Amino acid sequence: MGKLDGRVTIVTGASRGIGSGIARLFAAEGAKVACAARTLREGDHPLEGSLEKTVNDIREDGGEATPVAVNISLPEDCERLVQETRDAYGPVDILVNNAALTYYIPTKDFPLNRWMRSWLVNFQAPFMLSQLVLEDMVDRKTGSIINISSGSAIGPGRGPYPDAGPNRGGTCYGAEKAALERFTQGLAQEVYPDGVSVTALSPSQVVPTPGTVYHNLVTGIDDPRGEHPELMAKAALLLASEPLDKVAGRVTYSQQILKEFGWITEAKGTGVDPDRPGSGYSQI
Repeated sequence: MGKLDGRVTIVTGASRGIGSGIARLFAAEGAKVACAARTLREGDHPLEGSLEKTVNDIREDGGEATPVAVNISLPEDCERLVQETRDAYGPVDILVNNAALTYYIPTKDFPLNRWMRSWLVNFQAPFMLSQLVLEDMVDRKTGSIINISSGSAIGPGRGPYPDAGPNRGGTCYGAEKAALERFTQGLAQEVYPDGVSVTALSPSQVVPTPGTVYHNLVTGIDDPRGEHPELMAKAALLLASEPLDKVAGRVTYSQQILKEFGWITEAKGTGVDPDRPGSGYSQI
C-alpha cells in the first residue's frame, strides 16, 4: 500500500528537477500522475530533461503517469491540462504547482515582456490551476494543493546595504514567491472548511537541478551547498498525505518539516535564517 494509492495528481514542471522528482515519488506511492511541462521530448529544450523521460521512467518502475505538454502561462492551456487529467484519470486530488520561469535580470534592465511572462508562470498559473482543480476538491470535501516556493521569498531587509554584493537580479523572482506564499495561506483559510489542504514548500538548501546548475547556484549534485532532490519530493509527499489539521496553511522548508514529522532524523540545511531581517511567509 502506498501513501497516495489511486489519488489523481497534477505536477507542473515535471520534465526535470524538483518536479520530476515529485512526480516519480508520488507515482511510486500509488498516485496517478499527470506530468505537465513545455518540454515533451529530449532535445526540445537546451536543458536536460523531458516529459517523455519522466513518464517512461515512472512506467518502467510500474507506476502510472501521462505526459501533458502545456504552456501554463496561457489560461487555455491550464484548462486543457486539468481536463486532460480528468479524462485520463478522473477528478483531481492533488495539485503540485512547481513550474517556474526564472530570469536573473536587474529590475532596471528587465524587459517588460519577460517580466509579465515570469509572473504568469510563477504566480498567475498557480492561481488559475488552483481555481480549476478546486471544482473537484470542494465538491468531494478533500484535496491537497502544494505550491513550491523558495527562500528568495524573504527580502533583504531595510538598508543600508554595505555588503549587497553583485546584483544577481532576483527581485522579480523573490517578489513572485512572496506573493505565492501569501496566496497559499489566504487560500488555505478559504478552503479549510471544505477539507482542502493548501501549503507551500521551499528547499532548505539549493537543490542541484539542470536549472540551478545553469544559473551557477550550485556546481552539481555533489556540491556541499546543495540539498538532494529526494528531500523536496519527500517533503511534498508529507504535505500531500498528512491529515488536513496537521498541515493546512503551512509555509515551510523541506528538511525542517521532514524532521518535525520524524521522516528524517537530522536537518543539515536550515533554510533562510529566521533571524535575518526581511519579509517572507517562509518564516511562519
